[in-house]
Amino acid sequence: MSLSSRSIIRKISKIIRFFLFFFFFSTILVTIVYRFVRPPVTPLQLIRISEQLMAGEKIKSKRKWVPSDQISPNMVRAVIASEDNNFLKHYGIDFDAIRKAREMNKKGKTMRGASTISQQTAKNVFLWPDRTWLRKGLEVYFTGLIEIFWGKKRIMEVYLNVIEMGEGIYGVEMASETFFHKSAINLNKSEAARIAAVLPNPRRWNAGAPSAYILRRQQSIERAMGRLGKIEFQ
Repeated sequence: MSLSSRSIIRKISKIIRFFLFFFFFSTILVTIVYRFVRPPVTPLQLIRISEQLMAGEKIKSKRKWVPSDQISPNMVRAVIASEDNNFLKHYGIDFDAIRKAREMNKKGKTMRGASTISQQTAKNVFLWPDRTWLRKGLEVYFTGLIEIFWGKKRIMEVYLNVIEMGEGIYGVEMASETFFHKSAINLNKSEAARIAAVLPNPRRWNAGAPSAYILRRQQSIERAMGRLGKIEFQ
């Protein structure tokens, strides 16, 4: 190998090391900042706004941040019961749920996912909606970061404040005000379960005007909420 070739390889190696250092430093720094500061906007919110602009529609993006002590415990129980039963037990990835999902899918039953609340939070705050291996790999990375630097209580607080809960509606406070004309702290068990029932597809289903399917799903979530043990965040 010639001297010039080795020089080029060294330069490329330095550039790669610089970008890797910058990536890890910046992502860890932002994660730590978001432990104390609310995320100003999420990639999904920006994508939805751009879609509306491209379609020539009026921008619909309603959100209102509230701290965890201003969110009804019913809402916390509802999303755990519907989205992630092992939220307090796993470290971001629920391997048992992944195994069960694969078994169900192999049997040809209704396809289901195994994405945890931690993964959904990482995806919403830091990433874009996609199904590529790159996006999934980054999701695992950011899930690990928020589990380390945020903890379960902060993850739940951010999740309930940024997740899409309807057409142009983000967060439980705005969903509660829009659909039930009350603050999130006052949500009862049935109302919280209904909001949780539409989360798999909040742009298709409406918690304010539920279909028969959503009402059945709401009842199922309410029963699951009753089976949950005590919810305690460290």
